[in-house]
Amino acid sequence: MKNIFAFESIEEIQAYSADIEQLNKKLNAYQTILEKEFGLDDLPKAIVWASKENATTIFSNLPVPAFTNEVRICMSPSVQDWRAFHLTQLEGQRNERIEKYYNEITLDHVFCVLAHELTHHIQLFLDDFDDGRENSIWFEEGMCEYLSQKLILSAAQYEELVAIEGELIELFTEKYGQHSLDEFGKGSYEAESLAAVMIYYWRSSKAIKHIVEDCHGGDVHKVFALYHEWDKAGRKVPLTEYFGVTKL
Repeated sequence: MKNIFAFESIEEIQAYSADIEQLNKKLNAYQTILEKEFGLDDLPKAIVWASKENATTIFSNLPVPAFTNEVRICMSPSVQDWRAFHLTQLEGQRNERIEKYYNEITLDHVFCVLAHELTHHIQLFLDDFDDGRENSIWFEEGMCEYLSQKLILSAAQYEELVAIEGELIELFTEKYGQHSLDEFGKGSYEAESLAAVMIYYWRSSKAIKHIVEDCHGGDVHKVFALYHEWDKAGRKVPLTEYFGVTKL
């Protein structure tokens, strides 16, 4: 993959060059895992490194400063950008534990986001980027969250993240979490509130963790096999019903 720099000054490029080098090094190792274990064989052509502002206003109108399509990944490499992004999710609510956690995230957590975007390119997912991505996108987004976090973070780091996102789900379920995960799709990103968008990710990640670890003994490939069986059978029931997670 090519590296394309979409910053507004040489100084910005220089400020992030060391972190981008580290992120690329980590991504190469993660890419190898995806190739060996999950059928990654069609990479995006480039990573576009950009500030949060440019990522969310010039390269897309999505509120998240990381995204991918069949051609490129766009990503902010800034730890500070991601700290601010995550804190915005709180919508001004005070929660000492969550605030402390996101104020202290490191490049490892930023890398999880980059790895999430690359995971979208594995061949095990059924829907292509140009399919509208409306049909049970929660499974793909949740699995990208699960794999990138589970394979990258230490066990302690992962469980801490799960706990934080669990608190966020509790904080916002009444306000934003009443919809079925099967409704997760393009329209979800049009919500005015960042938390209203992100709660779909938190819930999807929680659902995948439950399916993989509680229902299938940690066997991710078994879960993918069932997902493909659901598709081959004609998608006769919603995927949440098929996997028994309608209440998550």
